This record gives sequence, structure tokens and C-alpha cells, in this order.
Amino acid sequence: MDDEAYKTALEQLKSTLNRAKIYDSEYSKIVESREEVFSRFQPVFASENMRNLSEEEFKEFLIFRNNRHWTGLHRMGSKICKDMDLLRKAFSVLQDETQSFSQRLNQSVDMVPGMGKAILTAILLVTHPDQYGVWNRKSEEALKKLNIWPSFARGTTFGEKYEQINEILNKLASDLDLDLWGSDALLGQYIVDVYGDYPEDDEDPSCFPEISDVPASPEQRFYLERHLHEFLRDNWDATELGKEWKLYEEQGDPDRGYEFPCPVGRIDLLAKHRTEPRWLVVELKRDQSTDTTLGQVLRYMGWVQTDHSNSGDQVEGLIISHSNDENLLYALQAVPQVKVLLYEVKFNFMQPNLKIK
Repeated sequence: MDDEAYKTALEQLKSTLNRAKIYDSEYSKIVESREEVFSRFQPVFASENMRNLSEEEFKEFLIFRNNRHWTGLHRMGSKICKDMDLLRKAFSVLQDETQSFSQRLNQSVDMVPGMGKAILTAILLVTHPDQYGVWNRKSEEALKKLNIWPSFARGTTFGEKYEQINEILNKLASDLDLDLWGSDALLGQYIVDVYGDYPEDDEDPSCFPEISDVPASPEQRFYLERHLHEFLRDNWDATELGKEWKLYEEQGDPDRGYEFPCPVGRIDLLAKHRTEPRWLVVELKRDQSTDTTLGQVLRYMGWVQTDHSNSGDQVEGLIISHSNDENLLYALQAVPQVKVLLYEVKFNFMQPNLKIK
């Protein structure tokens, strides 16, 4: 890590910390909840309780009003808890100190479908608050924005990556005179200060409409457009696209294809073909010009082709819009590898079925 870059990052975080202490920030609320969260959930995830860990206890931790720090973790709860015996075994592997930490992390995260870095490292922080920081979308984005994100050699495992990231997180906490709980909250506050707000693994899908219940009024359509990004992530396999394409995944990050970060921006959705060497870059056409949208798609496609895919892989683009845009259709005549899809909404009424005895 570059010393000058680190010094600059440290000064930026100190400035964020000073502002957070003055104003009634989310940072302060998280810091104040530390002991309450630890006293409740450290016994739940203690090694001696692993054999008795219940689905209810685990899911309670994933809910923001209980963990007081991370929103959106509950989205994967049902998938993770499908096999509680396997989940308990994964945590036992994680606590097995006869293996190196990176090996334990790799093995445990691969054992449970849906168990990604955001959940696993949050549990590590709660159970070992003096050792392990949190690696999620917010902390990753913060370290990249601060120019102190580590570079990884090709083939570096999830566990090895986390060890490097955790070293930086511990150094930051120490130099800021914070614990890892507080420094994680500060990285989140830094992102909010930079972007105004930042959805991470954090949107609450319980507020999203189910596919068959998507509203159709103009006001409701605005609501759908606002959340379409997360809606597609959470319902991908139930869409027509999901039959042919699978959202890109990496070890430790089942949601890697959502808001995929790259040097030229952030790809809305990145998918791989289920059987063929093909990639799909998906961009949602929001309130922006045709030229801007098409330019983004082509830029992302170029990066995937050059820096992310294997030689010979095919890269395609897809623009999803709610309305027919003649300018966009003309532009795509010259770019056959990019297509456009329109989404429609459905709203059905049903008679209630009441059985009177």
C-alpha cells in the first residue's frame, strides 16, 4: 500500500469522523448500539452454541433492527437456512483453528449457498470484535474511493483477499483510535458523505412488489423504476433472462454481478451464459439520454472484453427501458451486439377466498 495514499485516506476519514461526531449522523447511532448488539449475538454465534444454533436466531441477526448496523442481510436468510445442519457445520469449520484462517474462510463460505462476505464477516466482527473487520460493498467502495484498496494477483482466493483487506481495516481502526465496529460505521458514513447515499447489500426487498403484483399506475411505475435494479437482482431466476443467463458470482460474493465495480464505472448487472462462453452487460435506462446510456453499455462491454473475460468469450449488451425510444432503436441498428428490452407491469385483482363453516 502506498504510504502517501494511506496518509491522505487517513486524513479524509479523520475529517469524516469529526463531522460525524458533531452532527446527528448514522455513524453515532451505530456506535451507540455496539454493546447491545454484542451482548445479544455473541452468545448466539459462540462456538459452544453452534450445535444449538436455530434458524430463528440466525435470521434475527440478519435483520437491521436487531444488528443495528447492516441492512439487507436478511435477503439471503431463507436460502442460507435451507439446511441448518450444513450451516452449523460451516460455522464449526470456521472455528477450527487446526487450519489456516484463509482455508477455513474459503471452505465455510463455499459450503452454504447464499453465504457471502457481507454476512460472514459481519458475524466475524461480532464474535471477534478485536480481530476482524467487515468486507461488504460499502467498505470495498470506501477503500477504493480512498485509493487504498489492495491489488490481488490472479487466482487469489476469497480467504486470502480478506486477510489483506482485514489488515488494512485493522490498521485504519488503530490509527483512527477506533474499534473495528466503529471504523466500519465510519467507512459507511464516508460513502454517504461522498455519494449522498449508497445502496449496498442494503435495500430491503420486503418492500419490493412480487413479479405478479407489480403496480401499473404512473406513480407506482415510478416506484418500480426506482427499485428495478434491486428487483431484478432479487428475482433474476424468475425472469425470462434468468433461463439463459446467471448473475455473475465470485467466491464469497453471490451478488457480485449486482452493481459490479470496475475501473470505468459500476455495471448495473453483469451475467454469464449458463452454458456458453458469453457475458451480458445489463444497463437500466433511467432518466438519462440515449447517448449516455448507450455509451455506458459500450464502455462496460469493452472493459469486460479486454480485462475480465477469457480470450474468445463473447460480450453482449442489454438495455432495459420502460418506454419505446426511437432514438435508441436507430442507434442500435449500428450496434447489433446490444439489444433493448421493454418491461411491462401487471396488476391483478382476485376475489378473497373465505370459507365459512
